[in-house]
Amino acid sequence: MMKPSVQQHKTPGKTFEGIVVSTKMKDTIVVKIGRFVQHPKYRKYMKHSTRLKAHDAGNTKKEGEKVTIIECRPMSKDKHFRVV
Repeated sequence: MMKPSVQQHKTPGKTFEGIVVSTKMKDTIVVKIGRFVQHPKYRKYMKHSTRLKAHDAGNTKKEGEKVTIIECRPMSKDKHFRVV
């Protein structure tokens, strides 16, 4: 019994824009992503930031550059994004 061939379409992962804050690792950069979040009770907007590791083959990006990263397969314990 053969299963019918079904084409699986991979949907692109989440995309973020941020600023490179560290390039000290080999083929890896740290990107800081900032966002505004509204406080549930007081309705005041607050700045929140997240630091994500992203794959950058050849270390082409420099600190302070604005980059776009996209979700991909896990490349290490912490690295789940790559530079677009």
